[in-house]
Amino acid sequence: MTDQSELFPAPAPKGQGLAASKIGALRAQLNRWAHEYYVQDAPSVPDAEYDRVFQQLQALEGAYPDLVTPDSPTQRVIGAVLPGLAPVRHRVPMLSIRTETDTEGSGAETFDARVRRELKLAPDTPAVEYVAEPKFDGLAMSLRYEAGRLVQAATRGDGEVGEDVTHNVRTIRQIPLLLQGSAATPVPPVLEVRGEVFMRRADFERLNERQREAGDKTFVNPRNAAAGAVRQLDSGIAARRPLSFFAYGLGEVTPPEDGGPQFETHYGMLQQLKSWGFPVSALVEIAHGAPELIAYHQRVGALRDQLPFDIDGVVYKVNSLALQRQLGFVTREPRWAVAHKYPAQEMVTRVEGIDIQVGRTGKLTPVARLAPVFVGGVTVTNATLHNLFEIRKKDVRVGDQVIVRRAGDVIPEVVGTVPPALQSLAPALVGSDALVDASSDADGTATGPGEHVPRRPYVPNFRMPRRCPVCASAVVREKGEANHRCTGGLFCPAQRKEAILHFAQRRAMDIEGLGEKLVDQLIEGGVIRALPDLYRLGLATLAQLDRMADKSAQNLLAALEQSKHTTLARFLFGLGIRHVGEATAKELARHFGNLDALMDASVDQLLQVPDVGPVVAAAIHDFFAEPHNREVVEQLRACGVIWAEGEPQPAALLPLAGKTVVLTGTLPSLSREQAKELLEAAGAKVSGSVSGKTAYVVAGAEAGSKLDKARALGVPVLDEDGLRALLAGTPPAQG
Repeated sequence: MTDQSELFPAPAPKGQGLAASKIGALRAQLNRWAHEYYVQDAPSVPDAEYDRVFQQLQALEGAYPDLVTPDSPTQRVIGAVLPGLAPVRHRVPMLSIRTETDTEGSGAETFDARVRRELKLAPDTPAVEYVAEPKFDGLAMSLRYEAGRLVQAATRGDGEVGEDVTHNVRTIRQIPLLLQGSAATPVPPVLEVRGEVFMRRADFERLNERQREAGDKTFVNPRNAAAGAVRQLDSGIAARRPLSFFAYGLGEVTPPEDGGPQFETHYGMLQQLKSWGFPVSALVEIAHGAPELIAYHQRVGALRDQLPFDIDGVVYKVNSLALQRQLGFVTREPRWAVAHKYPAQEMVTRVEGIDIQVGRTGKLTPVARLAPVFVGGVTVTNATLHNLFEIRKKDVRVGDQVIVRRAGDVIPEVVGTVPPALQSLAPALVGSDALVDASSDADGTATGPGEHVPRRPYVPNFRMPRRCPVCASAVVREKGEANHRCTGGLFCPAQRKEAILHFAQRRAMDIEGLGEKLVDQLIEGGVIRALPDLYRLGLATLAQLDRMADKSAQNLLAALEQSKHTTLARFLFGLGIRHVGEATAKELARHFGNLDALMDASVDQLLQVPDVGPVVAAAIHDFFAEPHNREVVEQLRACGVIWAEGEPQPAALLPLAGKTVVLTGTLPSLSREQAKELLEAAGAKVSGSVSGKTAYVVAGAEAGSKLDKARALGVPVLDEDGLRALLAGTPPAQG
């Protein structure tokens, strides 16, 4: 029986190369899930699954600290800014907090023990005082007030940069637009309040009822409805959705010496926010030590189904702000806070079939077709099985009774099967340890109430298809990967939208004006079935689309015409070949010089390209071995897409081969992208951080900490003239 531990086994002490491969796979998976959850508001896996894989990555990086990189999901808060909303840089980062997935009282005990250990408290020292509060299931929000007036509202984004959603947040009646202070507690000149925008369950049900009556699409859950409203460009949409808000923290605040407040405790700060007009949950309490945290977790958990809003856990924070400062942070998380989750809601039903869904990136996901069952407030008829290995691990077959969970109240999943000996007892055991243990014992046995139940031999009645059920292209699974994928990326209708948006993006073919909503119209109307159809669009067709006047249509056609003149590297990146990013596309273009040589290259020839390993080489070879993909490439050429081709340029012969260069600040005449392209064309690697291995730092106006670090390390610093001299092969003058 194959399980996830076989896909990602514990690394051997000297297995750093294997560990690096596994870490890369885990990071890629987490980034995909985070993009679906934070950017698209369309998560494909439950929170529990994300947490589990995140912990696997943390464990691997803990074993191999040299492999930790700044872009790892463990090193930053995940998220992104959506197109169409102005970016807002947070003056104080909006960091996330650690999740404790041990849903028992021991989860609170672990947190309390960790805090006491970090504070070096003796066993007889009095209990630490905490603030306990619900973990709301909504959208994190930052509200900036200047002189008591709301001037800006911003989403979390990636923790450093969020989205300006002031126009929508102003429609939320719970959020004050003007704060009223007093002589004793005046409102500080600058006050940044942080909290959660959410939708109450009753409001959500009324909203969906209105949607159904109007014949419109209903929403999956309150969180998605709230997040979608906040991120609309039209504030009228947000105004029609009943949103709510709870405050739970602060960002930037005027310091006490400049007229700001002097808070000593987190609880005191929350009470002051209430007096200034902000809603604070009535469930916020003070707790002393682990026993009171456990009692709070149990008490709120018992009320969970009766609450007017969704929660998926509670949050504990050290109450003393002085102790918070003493505890500090570890990478992406404060040491003084934790989110303690609840068990997901579960029910038992029967698997009536297993279907295959093809995602926008070509991933094939098995989906269990279920006898309808009411779970977590909704009737569930389908649940994800994730991949073939999950099916085997959980021993799921058509006809089985299975446990279904709405983990995180998002997408239902099959937790496991109910052993035959326990099927008659299953309804009474839902949610009990007996049933959970029976479905998931790692040693191949299942334990029911007072008995030992042997596992049946695994005889599957489901197999992954060899051909994509949508386009009939070959289905592959890369070594070390859990997921099967369709290889017809440029041809498969299920991947059409993603392929077009990727092809049109600025770093690929740079087709300005071809956004998501327009692509939706073109696909749904049957106007575009493949990438070459973009270059066959006419003015009359475009002008008939919604919100597409003649001028807009002409601008798009002009952008399409301009995009025909590109580079081989941009074209390769735009094709969306799996594992081929911008850097790899540039290496491929430099190494082969022309597209035909690349398309006909063997795996061994591809392995000669710098930074191309076996997995990437196989992906490129398989892509061009698919007749559908070659046909799309030839049609694009026939439509007039052209680029300069030449002789191969071995990277070792380039003037800056093997050199790492860092760009910082604003150069007089070169944009950051232009400077990067020039350096990469000369063989340099452009990095985002300065280290002892950095060959040069190119600094322009308003250069920041990177310039300071370069000087401290003795790294040569160049201005734009020095950069041009370096590229010309002349010894540059250092700044």
